[in-house]
Amino acid sequence: MKKKPKLTVIILTKNEEKNIAACMASVQWADEVVVFDAFSQDRTVEIARGSGATVLQHRFQNFAQQRNAALDAVDSDWVFFVDADERATPELAAEVRRAIQDESRSGWWVPRHNYIFGRVIRHAGWYPDYQLRLLRHSQARYDPRREVHEIVILDGEEGYLENPLIHYNYDTLAQFTERQDRYTDYEARILFDQGVRPRLHNFVLQPLRELRRRYVSLEGYKDGFHGLLLSLLMAYYNLVTYLRLRRLWRQ
Repeated sequence: MKKKPKLTVIILTKNEEKNIAACMASVQWADEVVVFDAFSQDRTVEIARGSGATVLQHRFQNFAQQRNAALDAVDSDWVFFVDADERATPELAAEVRRAIQDESRSGWWVPRHNYIFGRVIRHAGWYPDYQLRLLRHSQARYDPRREVHEIVILDGEEGYLENPLIHYNYDTLAQFTERQDRYTDYEARILFDQGVRPRLHNFVLQPLRELRRRYVSLEGYKDGFHGLLLSLLMAYYNLVTYLRLRRLWRQ
């Protein structure tokens, strides 16, 4: 009889008491749930343990390093990374169970429905928003050079799932700007490490290209005011990235 592969859901956390209970409730179908916590100072750990999770704690350095540390800490055939502000539907759960039976695949891309400022965004680059999250444990690592918006180094073939994760991405504009502020620091440092020097035209043309890409090419206009706002915000943070890159070179 063919052995059933073991599936572990890994949830990275840092002060996620608002989200962790609902996230945990949506992944109870897994063989094991591990909350990999970066020493939260709220009730995240207490709630996670009360919901039946195995809680491991590890000092956060960057996202790629944290995911690799989580991979090293578990013993499972497959891992499914789910963020605390994401929810897995029963339909996705059933599809994941079928996918890990496929011996020809080492990883699966999962689409996401992103809820931003209270509504699901279908365009402007926010859907299908595929994430390589379902990984054969022995054949996946994260590129340590990518500290944010991590890249999986996969030894094998990939597949694509149909059912999305539900991602409650940004509730407020303040939350959006706080997170993008952190991301631009990471992205500027990555460009700096690659030897990229900002040119004068980058401060004008790059944001304009990003605005056109989001609003026109990726049809952000179909999401109405939300699509326009998000396209403008992403263009602005593209500019911020190059301003911070210039500051790094001057330092």
